[in-house]
Amino acid sequence: MTRAAILEKVNSIFQENFDDDSIVVTEETTAKDVEDWDSLEHINLIVAMEKAFGINFKMGETLSMKNVGEMLDIIQARTKIE
Repeated sequence: MTRAAILEKVNSIFQENFDDDSIVVTEETTAKDVEDWDSLEHINLIVAMEKAFGINFKMGETLSMKNVGEMLDIIQARTKIE
């Protein structure tokens, strides 16, 4: 799975989580860019990502992610995807 494929899957999870097919995330996307992305939705996203990719985020990681690109970095490292 390429990084682009990971991003595509992450985008799909965002669309499902926010029930909005018009959402398109990039590596630079932050919570400020997505309507309704608050702390509760952040937790829901983390849980959905963990299930989808079969990984676990560490508490510090969930709090320190600044954008979707940092989320991809962690997913890629945990799944050992090149």
